[in-house]
Amino acid sequence: MASTKSTLNILFEDNHLIIVNKQSGDIVQGDKTGDTPLSEVIKEYIKDTYNKPGNVFLGVVHRLDRPTTGVVVFAKTSKALERFNKMLRNKEVNKTYWAIVKNLPNKLEDTLIGFLKKNPKNNKSTSYSSEIEGSKKATLHYKVIKSLDNYHLLEVDLETGRHHQIRCQLSSIGCPIKGDLKYGFDRSNKDASIHLHARKIEFIHPVTKENISLIAPTPKDPIWNACS
Repeated sequence: MASTKSTLNILFEDNHLIIVNKQSGDIVQGDKTGDTPLSEVIKEYIKDTYNKPGNVFLGVVHRLDRPTTGVVVFAKTSKALERFNKMLRNKEVNKTYWAIVKNLPNKLEDTLIGFLKKNPKNNKSTSYSSEIEGSKKATLHYKVIKSLDNYHLLEVDLETGRHHQIRCQLSSIGCPIKGDLKYGFDRSNKDASIHLHARKIEFIHPVTKENISLIAPTPKDPIWNACS
């Protein structure tokens, strides 16, 4: 079920960009399920709010997996879309994620480097220690920033943006994300979410050149509440 305008959590909006805090269950862009994607909800919001006739332009800059929450950027103009895509290619956008895992990693802080290969049949990636045909190098940095009685909060910074990268790489060190059955957690969350949240984004605005730094509040559940 996609967000409605009443639940659309907008973190930032100007003439060029709209940045929202995605809920679990929302899909960013249309897929085979046929469910209403977040991009269409935002188009409707723009159309209604600004009385725009005809089709509304909205560019999808990047995606988050359906069970994941947090910051998602959309472009309201083709100029902003083109420039933001270039910034992503040039690694000029800093994204920080929070992940909750049950098992404490062997190292409290580390860099994970692997070679990820996606299997389209089951929509799952596998991490290999060396390059194989069809794999892509994946690098992330993590550190443990809080420990609860049964869970640990990791802060993750991505150097690359591969398919299911955080989910796959944390699972590969024995730390699957809470609720993530696909990557080895032992039970699902009741709402089908996983405890992976795009927490923060920082960049220089592609048009106005102002510094943008946004933090997305975590979902309301007891474990996230204990971490925030």
